[in-house]
Amino acid sequence: MAAKNFKQTKLYKLAFEQAMDIFHVSKNFPKEETYSLTDQIRRSSRSVCSNIAEAYRKMRYPAHFILKATDSDAENSETNVWLDFAEACGYISKEQQAKMILRSEEIGRLLNHMINNPDRY
Repeated sequence: MAAKNFKQTKLYKLAFEQAMDIFHVSKNFPKEETYSLTDQIRRSSRSVCSNIAEAYRKMRYPAHFILKATDSDAENSETNVWLDFAEACGYISKEQQAKMILRSEEIGRLLNHMINNPDRY
């Protein structure tokens, strides 16, 4: 079975867009957040994408595929927590947070479909 191009999936495109939006808004976070919130939110949002890539490379092994998709879902959830902190600290607006949370929820739905239906991927 040839590996599918995960970069062409709706899931990957949304996750990449999310990570890039987070990168751009986090450029304005205070310097004292560099090694805490800024680093954490960037890492977790990027990990969503990297775990999708790993899942697709492990398609031959359903349990590994599900594990990497689950890891991606966990990173997506972690990103949501950091978005809550970013908004509560006044680093992003409620509107920015709401837009990113909605995208994150869609990413989560797509990931859960993958986790629950690995044979369809």
